[in-house]
Amino acid sequence: MFYITKEVTFDAAHNLTSYHGKCEKLHGHTYRLQVTIKGEPDEEGMVIDFAELKKVIKEKILDKLDHSYINDLIPQPTAEYIARWIFDELEPLVKTDKRKLFEIVLWETPTSFVRYRKE
Repeated sequence: MFYITKEVTFDAAHNLTSYHGKCEKLHGHTYRLQVTIKGEPDEEGMVIDFAELKKVIKEKILDKLDHSYINDLIPQPTAEYIARWIFDELEPLVKTDKRKLFEIVLWETPTSFVRYRKE
């Protein structure tokens, strides 16, 4: 089994409306995102072309989240809920009979991240 990962970054703002602490105020992050596909190589020898994966991530995730106010898309945009939203957006676009979306890893800061898998 192979695991193919593409990593990107984006900047966005949010605030946690159902949280009591400093994150309830509007603030921003430079998020780091890893998208991992699990599968077997196709007849061309690839699980997924990195260029194809990059295009899907840009069109479905970055074009919506980069330099945005995430609360417009996700009501309580914790790192957990953002990671799940990204997974749900990408899953149907990358799935074939030989591959599937395996994992989303989303860093909110350089030392804090969430890992999401649909199990």
